[in-house]
Amino acid sequence: MDPLNLNIAVLREAIANKKTTATATAESYLAKIAAEDQGAGKVNAFLVTSKERALAKAAEIDAMAAKGDTLPPLAGVPVGIKDVMVTKGLRTTAGSKILADYIPPYDCTAVARLETAGAVVLGKLNCDEFAMGSSNENSAWGPVRNPHDLTRVPGGSSGGSAACVAAHTAMASLGSDTGGSIRQPAAFCGVVGLMPTYGRVSRYGLIAFASSLDHIGPFANSVEDAARVLQVIAGRDPMDSTSADVPVPDYSAELQKPVKGMKLGVPVEYFGDGLDPEVRSSVEAAIQKLANAGCEIVRISLPHTQYAIPAYYLVATAEASSNLARFDGVRYGHRAKDASVLGAMYRRSRDEGFGAEVKRRIMLGTYALSAGYYDAYYLKAQRVRTLLARDFDDAFAKVDAIVTPTTPTPAFKLGEKSDDPVAMYLADIYTVTADLTGNPGISVPCGKSKSGLPIGLQVLGKHFDEAGILRIANAV
Repeated sequence: MDPLNLNIAVLREAIANKKTTATATAESYLAKIAAEDQGAGKVNAFLVTSKERALAKAAEIDAMAAKGDTLPPLAGVPVGIKDVMVTKGLRTTAGSKILADYIPPYDCTAVARLETAGAVVLGKLNCDEFAMGSSNENSAWGPVRNPHDLTRVPGGSSGGSAACVAAHTAMASLGSDTGGSIRQPAAFCGVVGLMPTYGRVSRYGLIAFASSLDHIGPFANSVEDAARVLQVIAGRDPMDSTSADVPVPDYSAELQKPVKGMKLGVPVEYFGDGLDPEVRSSVEAAIQKLANAGCEIVRISLPHTQYAIPAYYLVATAEASSNLARFDGVRYGHRAKDASVLGAMYRRSRDEGFGAEVKRRIMLGTYALSAGYYDAYYLKAQRVRTLLARDFDDAFAKVDAIVTPTTPTPAFKLGEKSDDPVAMYLADIYTVTADLTGNPGISVPCGKSKSGLPIGLQVLGKHFDEAGILRIANAV
């Protein structure tokens, strides 16, 4: 039995029936990481592996199986964790030199819940610095490469989280989504990426980029596996005041319900100029399959869509400016040497520690929050955010979910957009709105381009209706 080609349910059953062990599974994945992920010109999804931690957890699961105990829901499942989630005793850098030597003293709630459910943490995953990017080229530790074509980007900022699942160096992973950073790389790498409703999954232990936009969610090779991971990490957490006290349904059971009779909205604004013809064709074919399965397809309008990108890059950068002020060289993280005065130490520590994209966003956000510009930029962006939320509310009064392309193009070449920040930002044009409104979204593979690059379909749902979008994604 090859543990590298199993899904969560089959692996758990195999361990319970002693057809394989959690230890053998973990060792297989760690060997594959060493052989295929690490080294020049390879995928570079893992920044650090946690062999001792992984094998200790695997041994614990094997001991339960040997005694005949009921195994936890993710028993022995090898997972990777995006490097913006803190892990006790395991280096966490957020892809930045400023945190190059940071060893957290506690675990992120989502990580702790995974391990409690029996998951085996293989290591930490590469990402754009502080989750700021759409290509995973902004990491201080080098770019991640797309397993489907090593000359192309995996998407960002959760590029490592998508790439490791696509490369089968992890069965599932956790990423974060602030403007599309789960769904966009999932589309580029041909895997399933789920962004839950804001508040569905605790953000405690997530290194903040933009606190009102950040979401934690799973990557997997199937909708069923994504549902199983979400089941474990979802739910109220007293350590996060923004986590919602909303009942968590049985997502796996919800997958079995038919989609017949569901009304799916197709927004005209998402099928205009800039959409690659091959992406359009694949997405429209997937929508037709849903129609054939009994869904009613309804043309809708989200009239303020064109304002989503500018509103997002004001709100997100403003919150980033505030959140990243704590990295000052005093309390933890990189500290410049030989600075003679405090002000110079602050400036040099941040200049040496932060990369170009992070500096760009801090400056944009600081400007938007500055005296004389707050009302004109940040406050207006928040008002536009309200208009976008009303667009979704109006749409969801008529339909059960919204289906769109996840990205305007398949994965682009490494370096192709590096010198054009605006072109890079537009890679998130179909994903940022749901982050601004807090709605859940999922990207599911729906085809490939002529050159073999994956294409993703995005399904957006009502607040806390992850079950509904999982059903639709599963049907696709």
